[in-house]
Amino acid sequence: MKRLALLGSTGSIGRQTLEVISERPGEFRVVALAARGSVDRLVEQAEAFRPEVVVVGDEAVAAALASRLPKGTKTAFGRAGLIAAATHAEADLVVNGLVGAAGVEPTFAAVDAGKDVALANKEALVVGGAFIVERAWTTGAAILPVDSEHNAIHQCLRGEDAAEIGTLWLTASGGPFRTWTKEALAGATPEQALRHPTWSMGPKITIDSATLMNKGLEVIEAHWLFGVGPDRIRVVIHPKSVVHSLVEMVDGSWKAQLGVTDMRHPIRYALDWPKRRPASAGFDLVAASPLAFEAPDPDRFPCLPLAYEALRHGGAAPAVLNAANEVAVAAFLAGRARFLDIPAAVRHALDRDGGAPASTLSDLLAADRRARDAATQFLSAGVHP
Repeated sequence: MKRLALLGSTGSIGRQTLEVISERPGEFRVVALAARGSVDRLVEQAEAFRPEVVVVGDEAVAAALASRLPKGTKTAFGRAGLIAAATHAEADLVVNGLVGAAGVEPTFAAVDAGKDVALANKEALVVGGAFIVERAWTTGAAILPVDSEHNAIHQCLRGEDAAEIGTLWLTASGGPFRTWTKEALAGATPEQALRHPTWSMGPKITIDSATLMNKGLEVIEAHWLFGVGPDRIRVVIHPKSVVHSLVEMVDGSWKAQLGVTDMRHPIRYALDWPKRRPASAGFDLVAASPLAFEAPDPDRFPCLPLAYEALRHGGAAPAVLNAANEVAVAAFLAGRARFLDIPAAVRHALDRDGGAPASTLSDLLAADRRARDAATQFLSAGVHP
């Protein structure tokens, strides 16, 4: 029986992970659940899976939750609670489905403790990749990507010699605004941006998909996961989202991973690794055809080149990029910013603090906080592109 700590249990990845676990009773045990809030859903999950601890965002919520949990289930809260869940003594695998930079410290803590991590929280490596990957190498912890694109590349690279890898190709649906003009994008609303054409995801990731920042973050994540430089990581638009990513080998051969647009597939892969288990895929290659691809437009979607810029610059720049983006996306969803204010706020933060030192993980987290302040001030000033 594999024992899991699940961070972000009430979000999209967390809920689907629990669905996969429920399909196979007796094979998994949940020892910890963590979520920012969603108390009623957490109570339901705790009753169904009987974890040893449930972690929430703050002390008041933890106090309110305590009396509603099954007997023997403890509560914890905040940063310390997340780290406790990520380092739970009985956990064999930590599934990180958190959203945003909140996942950085728990991921580092998990690999520091030698725990394997099934990682859906791309921001963990965007912000702290250098430190997390180095520590994982030292402790022997495996980082198993759950993002469909990186999961696809992980599958394509099984058994391959690193010296024979040419280029990693990340596919992107193009989001709901793939065919929109730049003038039309200036008036895009949150409601329109949240209508993703192929995937069902949380609001923040869906907006990132609409701006192509999601793909930019994935480029940075791929760099740390697979040890490949930015010039060997490419993005291609694939509207049908059935080719989840590709690898071009040095001899000109290509490998691709195809499948249904269902996050339960990469979740199953990560839970079962290093083995594969039978599952009903429901994928019809003929029905999925034809398979079309196109190049992304950096002028209409500047978040993607901004991410490449941050990766090439290194240091604190990726952390600054991510922090400013989180602030700008939240402002857009709340109606306090326009769609094109998102890349403008990121540009401002990078210009202001992208060259900050990053000798320690604490340096990166400090740069994250400064970038949030810079993006907030920029958007509050009403500066628009």
